Amino acid sequence: MADRTLETTVTFKRPFTLKALDGPQPPGTYRLVVDEAEILGVSILAYHRVATRLQTPALATRSRTVQSHLVEPADLEAALEADKKAVAGL
Repeated sequence: MADRTLETTVTFKRPFTLKALDGPQPPGTYRLVVDEAEILGVSILAYHRVATRLQTPALATRSRTVQSHLVEPADLEAALEADKKAVAGL
């Protein structure tokens, strides 16, 4: 079984909250790590998500302490959409 890890970033322009976090987080760019596992028994190479982790603090923060939080993808998407709407003034 081949697993893979994808790393990317997400940016919040305003403070945000997620169910998995203890409290509001400041705006900034955060590292997002997605673990995927290969789906066996299909004719093409395919993966499914097994974990989504958001690392805090934001990348530009001078703190050397980084925490990794398991987050629900839907919760993260909702927070990003709310941030986008707030910035656009909707």
